[in-house]
Amino acid sequence: ERVFLVGAAIKGEQKKYTYDVHESVEELGRLAETAGLKVMGSTFQMLEAPNMSTYIGSGKVAEVARAVAALDVETVIFDDELSPGQLRNLERALGGTGPDGLPVDVRVCDRTALILDIFSQRAQTREGQLQVELAQTEYQLPRLTKMWSHLDRVGGGGQVKGTGEKQIEIDKRLLRDKAAQLRRELEAVRTHRRQYREKRSSTPIPVVGICGYTNAGKSTLLNTITGAGVLAEDQLFATLDPTTRRVRLKGNKEILLSDTVGFIQKLPTELVAAFRATLEEIQDASIILHVVDISHPNAAAQNEAVMQVLTELGVDHIPIVTAWNKIDACSNPDEVRRIAAKRTRTVCISGMTGEGLEQLMEVLGGELEKAMVEVHALLPYSAGDLLNDLHTGGRVKNQEYKE
Repeated sequence: ERVFLVGAAIKGEQKKYTYDVHESVEELGRLAETAGLKVMGSTFQMLEAPNMSTYIGSGKVAEVARAVAALDVETVIFDDELSPGQLRNLERALGGTGPDGLPVDVRVCDRTALILDIFSQRAQTREGQLQVELAQTEYQLPRLTKMWSHLDRVGGGGQVKGTGEKQIEIDKRLLRDKAAQLRRELEAVRTHRRQYREKRSSTPIPVVGICGYTNAGKSTLLNTITGAGVLAEDQLFATLDPTTRRVRLKGNKEILLSDTVGFIQKLPTELVAAFRATLEEIQDASIILHVVDISHPNAAAQNEAVMQVLTELGVDHIPIVTAWNKIDACSNPDEVRRIAAKRTRTVCISGMTGEGLEQLMEVLGGELEKAMVEVHALLPYSAGDLLNDLHTGGRVKNQEYKE
């Protein structure tokens, strides 16, 4: 499918996302390629405020319409979320006439719809599919258009006045019913996850939640450390479903590494709400391992986007260890290592080559040790299993055998 990208720089919003409009449209192009679309071209406009009718100005709409006709584009993707009215107006304005004189329909969608489409392609587990389906349903609900007026129910006879139920009203009711059913199913999933986490918390193994911007190398890192076999590709949102693996640190101490869905700037609110069951994995972690692609030109902006979502999730109180990943791809790795050395809880690593992973494990072990409480325990000789748990989940400073 051939697509054309449109971005807009709204005055006052640049600082909000820390990405400028060129970088944001470039990322939109990567998202489109991830969805299997062919990007034919792109444009952007500097705006004081969005146009209530078409988001961009009328002159820019005409320019995009000419590009769509010249490049034989089927879909135009906007970098910001559009209102239902803006979508309809743009589809009318951008549709033209083909060589045969027949009208040509051009589909218009926004960044949110594109991300939802990628998520629907990538979700493997039942939980992931439910979360994506709910997000899509809530996104579609206000955007239904009057397409099937011929299916409206006829008016009642006799003394009953007025027309029957409109097809668009029927569709909205069906979508609302579907969303309610999906929420019930997701609540069952959340309950199951909660029970699983409670069961997990009863064992003395701390959880390290891995988070980061999409394509920062989280899955590659997990594979290198644990041999988890998680899909790792140079694509945005290559993996969606959370993976948890057990890792043994120095001193025989064990931790659970839990990978979660990647973040992105302008992350749709529907997705944050729908993926809350998955993101709750981070809320119950003892430590958050924030993986940053330090070789990316927008590493600082990506870091800011992730920290913003973590703040929204209310996990500011959990210690964060930062892994500057892909150090082997940096143009000046020595300078990056020098800067990292001045920062607390920051380690330069390469998930691909394994560089720095030993130091990362030491930092994680040290942070976990800081959270430990010193206790004196008197165990009978018959409680060998408890003694083993203490060695696995803690650090035994001294051990004495008495009669």
